[in-house]
Amino acid sequence: MEWWLAYLALGTGVGFFAGLLGIGGGLIMVPILTIIFSAQHFPPEHILHLALGTTMAAIMFTSASSLRTHHAHGAVIWRVVKYTAPGIIIGTAVGSTLASSLSSRPLSIIFIAFIYYAATQMLFKITPKPSRQLPGRTGMFAAGSVIGAVSSLVAIGGGLLTIPFLSMCNVRLHHAIGTAAAVGFPIAIAGTVGYIVNGMVQHQLLPLPDYSLGYVYLPALGWVVLAGMLTAPLGARTTHTMQADTLKKVFVVLLYLLATKMLVGLF
Repeated sequence: MEWWLAYLALGTGVGFFAGLLGIGGGLIMVPILTIIFSAQHFPPEHILHLALGTTMAAIMFTSASSLRTHHAHGAVIWRVVKYTAPGIIIGTAVGSTLASSLSSRPLSIIFIAFIYYAATQMLFKITPKPSRQLPGRTGMFAAGSVIGAVSSLVAIGGGLLTIPFLSMCNVRLHHAIGTAAAVGFPIAIAGTVGYIVNGMVQHQLLPLPDYSLGYVYLPALGWVVLAGMLTAPLGARTTHTMQADTLKKVFVVLLYLLATKMLVGLF
């Protein structure tokens, strides 16, 4: 319990930046959780998996709140959610199972590479140009499968993949963001279930820390979610101030630093 302040501080920062940038916070939460879990002397083989699973569970709460807000503003294209959801569930199950089967080193390399990609995308505001219309059911199923698999593998809500895909398909940014928030909810649920189930299987081989539900560490989840729910509205309000661009740059720099620390730690 003496670590509750660290989790509370993490949740405060994650919630603020999630509200500011409209993301689930997984990119910053996973690397910091690995640092905290290492300091708590958790089994090294499970540290990254526990960070991913706990983050995925936290995203359930942030995405649910975001979904309600965007639905109230009529920004969710439910047809897209309906047709991508089956692919998302299957892809997410595959992604979480793959993450659980990989050892920490290759999984860390995948996660680090994705952080560098996401930070660069945010820094240079790289967005695809509208070049096509939304695909049919098969195309949306395939897109959902890819989005779900990658999102669960690196513990994100899917917005970094869903928004560019919908923007490329001539969906207005307002609706792309709202629909991505709705898509993030089934990703988080399926991903959390996947990390819990696979963690319980791995628990038979090497014990997990007390108060773990599979690869979800419940004390960290509780404090992070509590703090994040309090600070996310503050971040959302800050989006409309002059400080927003500066804070976004700070977030990008922080991502680069965390990714580099993880990379150095591998060697």
